[in-house]
Amino acid sequence: MELVSIVVAVALLEYLTFGMLVGRARMKYDVQAPAVSGNETFERYYRVQQNTTEQLMIFLPAITIYGFYGNATYAAIAGLFFIVGRALYCRAYINDPASRGLGFMIGFVANAFLLLGGLFVTIRNIL
Repeated sequence: MELVSIVVAVALLEYLTFGMLVGRARMKYDVQAPAVSGNETFERYYRVQQNTTEQLMIFLPAITIYGFYGNATYAAIAGLFFIVGRALYCRAYINDPASRGLGFMIGFVANAFLLLGGLFVTIRNIL
C-alpha cells in the first residue's frame, strides 16, 4: 500500500498545483473573488480544477479500495495513469477545450478500472 499512498499524495499535489494555477490566473486576468467568470482563459483554469475535484471524488476511494483488497501495484499503476491523464487534460483544456478528450479518457479509464476492480475484488473476498 506504500506505492498507493505515494500515488495518492502525487495526485493531491497535482490538484494543489491546479488550485495555484487558478489563483495565478485569477490575478493575471483580474477576476476578483468570488467571481468565477469574466475571462475565458481564467474560466478554463477554473474548469480544470473543478473537473479534477469531480474526478478525485471517484479516484481517491477507488484506488484505496482496489489497493487494499486487490493489487496495490496495479492500483498504483492505474493511479499514475490517472495523474498523467489529468495533466494532459489540463494542458489541452487550457489551450483548446475541444482537445481535452485524450486526457479525459485516460483518467476516466483509470478511474473505471480502479472502481470496477475494487468492487470485483471486494465482492470476491466476501464470497
